[in-house]
Amino acid sequence: MRILGIETSCDETSVAVLEVKKDKIKILSNIVSSQVKIHSFYGGVVPSLAAREHEKNLKPVFEKALKEAKTKMVGIDFIALTVGPGLEIALWKGINFAVMTARLHKKPLIGINHLEGHIYSNWLPSIANFKSKTLNPKKIFPALNLIVSGGHTQLVLMAGHGKFKIVGETLDDAAGEAFDKVAKMTSLGYPGGPIVSLRATKFKNQNSKIKIIFPRPMINSKKYNFSFSGLKTAVLYKLKELEKNKIKLTDNLINHICHEFQQAAIDVLVFKTIRAAKEYKVKLILLSGGVSANKLLRKTLGKEAERIKLFYSQPDFQYTGDNAAMIALAGYYKIRNKKSGAKIAKLKAEPNLRVKNW
Repeated sequence: MRILGIETSCDETSVAVLEVKKDKIKILSNIVSSQVKIHSFYGGVVPSLAAREHEKNLKPVFEKALKEAKTKMVGIDFIALTVGPGLEIALWKGINFAVMTARLHKKPLIGINHLEGHIYSNWLPSIANFKSKTLNPKKIFPALNLIVSGGHTQLVLMAGHGKFKIVGETLDDAAGEAFDKVAKMTSLGYPGGPIVSLRATKFKNQNSKIKIIFPRPMINSKKYNFSFSGLKTAVLYKLKELEKNKIKLTDNLINHICHEFQQAAIDVLVFKTIRAAKEYKVKLILLSGGVSANKLLRKTLGKEAERIKLFYSQPDFQYTGDNAAMIALAGYYKIRNKKSGAKIAKLKAEPNLRVKNW
């Protein structure tokens, strides 16, 4: 079976071709056209600009994906595409392109939740620490997913393929959004996550005469929801305090702020994930989403999962961001669960689409 995946939920135009034989997954192509350089000028994603770039890039990315996969549409069995959540104007560009392609080549369409796609990035084949033998449902389910990105922060319990339940989520800013805002406050540029993380590693404690400690919002809450707005505000207040006291914002002081902010965010994410894993008696913890590229988060969560003797999985770095391979794979599991073949006329953009509880 070959599945064409299409992803346009935000500012990445991506098309992939996935081949699955007897549950063995092979990525024949996974083309991603990034718009980061374009949007960095504005300090964030501009929806209308993202949509314009999708419209310009979809056809050449689609053609390149087929060429790299050494196939034509006649060899494709299904088209899986992101229908939400995301920027509505960007989602429609992918949907319209997929509908046109499906009608022209008479292929069934499968609408995919973008967040489910991130979850399935853990099943993409180049992951070294998640061997195929652990795909046995008896060994890995129930599983707990920590999805961390610029737009979402969720803990999703997974009873089996296609069986999801949200047990916790952010009440305000997503973790990735907070990283971006801290980067903007400190004039570090966009996208903020990688820059803040890099600057955090450069902090030299012995050179710092200023003590900075940020709060760990909701870490003691009995529920599994998150809140990063207060943490972001704490950084803002600290910057204002430094300015008021006429303390120069040196490179190392910025590194100090980034270090403490990152540690506070990761402490909350890991603590709540581990506590939820214990309560729900899961066998596996999975990390996914754009912020799953954060090295400290990967290392800390992996170490904590090992400490409580649970399987742990994280996507390969190349699959942490938005990509069509994960959408195609989520499509495969929908097909396997006999939830495929959406009617073309019923497909629509759902910018606020949530993971449906089983």
